[in-house]
Amino acid sequence: MQQDMAGAARRLDPRDLARRYGILIAFAALCVALAIINENFLSTRNILNVLRQASINGILAIGMTFVILARGIDLSVGSVVALAGVVAASLATTSSTAMVAGGPYPAALAILVGIGVGAACGTVNGFIAARFHVPSFVVTLAMLSAARGLTLIYAEGKPVPNLTEGFRFMGTGAVGGIPMPVIVFAGVFLVAWWTLSQSRFGRQVYAVGGNPAAATVSGISVMRVRIWVFVISGALAGLAGMMLAARTGSALTQAGIAYELDAIAAVVIGGTSLAGGVGRVTGTLIGALLIGVMDNGLDLMSVESYYQQVIKGVLIVAAVMLDQSKNRRE
Repeated sequence: MQQDMAGAARRLDPRDLARRYGILIAFAALCVALAIINENFLSTRNILNVLRQASINGILAIGMTFVILARGIDLSVGSVVALAGVVAASLATTSSTAMVAGGPYPAALAILVGIGVGAACGTVNGFIAARFHVPSFVVTLAMLSAARGLTLIYAEGKPVPNLTEGFRFMGTGAVGGIPMPVIVFAGVFLVAWWTLSQSRFGRQVYAVGGNPAAATVSGISVMRVRIWVFVISGALAGLAGMMLAARTGSALTQAGIAYELDAIAAVVIGGTSLAGGVGRVTGTLIGALLIGVMDNGLDLMSVESYYQQVIKGVLIVAAVMLDQSKNRRE
């Protein structure tokens, strides 16, 4: 009886509630505040707009979650967004100066190629980091530069315009009134949630992030897991790059600049520890939505983008400080 009462007291402890549900409470409070400040915030049109805008960062953040859970970091996703976008778009454009010979090709083929380009970049990142024990920060920083350069070389510094309707559907289309980017985001989230919470690979990711030495002793191939998390991050960056190109109608060589910062912010704000092994993709989902709602709310209040960047930076620092404080307590 006393144990039950003690357990109930812990569940009602404000500090424990804040630790467990702080991000959800903050998200709900932000939505309530914005709804009071601006009556248009809760309109169906605005909510769908928030979800559409958050979808690209959310997909990047989900891939980043895998990497960070395994004690890594991927700084290259922004450049991979641009590279995958222009390569895929070159297969799905009617522009005679930008298309690959024989094009335009079916949208499905262009999408597969774009995901493949992202996965290839992730494979290079993962192999070098895992096989040669190079810090992922250094490897992905190099890929950030290399992928951006390859983007400019491939596209000759020019955008890829006139994308086919089939390709653009993934960025501008809708099913049952729900925008396609939101549907894709939801699908990616569900697959990631199942992978991390229900699959053997998901348990291995947590094990490698929690204690690589113990994971090795238990028979887990740490190198294989580390390579695969970067492959997943790269593939999702490729998907996000094509969604961005499809939504804007052309693939830009400067697309994706600093996107890695928003992705990392969503993961950290969502409660995933930078030390690895601790976190959930549901937290990343809330983190991405929180950033999307914050950006939308600040736009509705006509706050200049410069101040938005400052606010976002403060949020990241606060989230990391909270993470470090929690690690010290544990």
